[in-house]
Amino acid sequence: MTATHAQHTQRVSRRAERRPEPDPRPEPGRRGGQGAARRAEAGAVRDVLALALLPLPLIALAAAALPLSFAGGGTRRWFGGRSESARADAQAAKDAAAAAFYELDTAQRDLRISIETITAVDSSPGAQRTAQQFASLGQRIDEVSHTYITAVDAHDLDRDDLDAGDASRARAELNKAKDELVRVKSELERFQQGLGPLLDKAETQLARLAPAVERARQSLLAASNALDAVRAAGLRADDLASRLAALGPELTKLNQGAGQHGVPETLARAEHVQRDAEAVRAEAARLPERAAEIDKRLVSLRTRAQALTTRAGKVDPVLSELRRRFTAACWQDLQQVPAQARENVTLAEQRLKEASKARDEQRWPDATSLLSTVRALLNGTDEAVSAAGDRLQRLNAVSKDPEQEIQRTRFAIRDAQRLAMAGRNTPDPRHARPLDDAVARLERAIAALEGRHPDYWHFLTETEAVRNTVARVVSDIREERGAGA
Repeated sequence: MTATHAQHTQRVSRRAERRPEPDPRPEPGRRGGQGAARRAEAGAVRDVLALALLPLPLIALAAAALPLSFAGGGTRRWFGGRSESARADAQAAKDAAAAAFYELDTAQRDLRISIETITAVDSSPGAQRTAQQFASLGQRIDEVSHTYITAVDAHDLDRDDLDAGDASRARAELNKAKDELVRVKSELERFQQGLGPLLDKAETQLARLAPAVERARQSLLAASNALDAVRAAGLRADDLASRLAALGPELTKLNQGAGQHGVPETLARAEHVQRDAEAVRAEAARLPERAAEIDKRLVSLRTRAQALTTRAGKVDPVLSELRRRFTAACWQDLQQVPAQARENVTLAEQRLKEASKARDEQRWPDATSLLSTVRALLNGTDEAVSAAGDRLQRLNAVSKDPEQEIQRTRFAIRDAQRLAMAGRNTPDPRHARPLDDAVARLERAIAALEGRHPDYWHFLTETEAVRNTVARVVSDIREERGAGA
């Protein structure tokens, strides 16, 4: 909007507030108008005073001339006829154009607020196109406003010598300017009607903005209070304090507001601050419990390491019996268990000392990581130590009575064969072939037991492999039939 446009808008606005109804009389301060009327009235008064001083015969003559003096006093109120009617029509047209101009200007101001709301929140292509369309409408508004202002400035309707022709031309130009203003206002209203979805979306995000920022601030405050409580309990929580301090710049940007950083960015920042601050608060609240848990794990893992040291010492006698009673294939893979167990237990004890130091220094992540390493070492050692004892137990059982293992495996095969034949005259080759191979494999394993020094461990691994194959066939059959149902 140009400076002239703005000044004229203010003038029209003041006139609309001061004088709701159009007034055909001339405005104060214009050429002619009330100044001329006052001069005419003063001249008439002087004429009356002069008459009072004249001899009586002259008074009658002057009285006959007095109406002429008043008629020529300079105020247009004493004119009548077509000129005054044309002047009144032109003034009415001027008032109507001013009202249209004021309404268009008000509508543009209101719509500009909506556009600024949309562009502050939404950077999508649709929002950008809307802003461009509004800018184009603004150019059109400036054009018709300039036409209206030019028409107003071109015609002085308060001029004493305004004739009917000039008044008619002024009325025509002002009516044309008013029609253009009304037409552009209609375009503006149609454009505004299409802003509904974008404006609703923008207003929804703006409605979310203040609560989101407030939630972020409250989360930061809660995290700070939780850290204070932890420190009061004798726990430093330095890592949590560092994480909370890192959110300080984000809080500064939140306080600077969406006007500087944009609504979408401010919303995302508020959610990020709230999420991270809440995580700090939750960890701080759990810190005393975490410290107690670490203390408990330290005691438990020390006890377990000591127990494994004792159990690892019993692996050598188990290996000795395995070597004495069974072939090398039955125990050769267990030869390294005693040495590996001692090495793992020693390493676990070293990590326990490091974890204990980290706990004393309140390096909670380091303590937790070290305890996880100790647990993994002890789990592996436990499995290896247990494997030696389990091996001896299973070999003892199968060497005394291999038939039990055989019957267990044959039962699994027969059960799978019955399932494969259920509802069929012939089995599906996809199922029959692996079952037939399983039968042959079992027979070979049984035959391998004949001899002076049978490999019972090979027999056990073979029967276990056969049962695994059969189990897969059964699972496939049930899955296919379930899908078919």
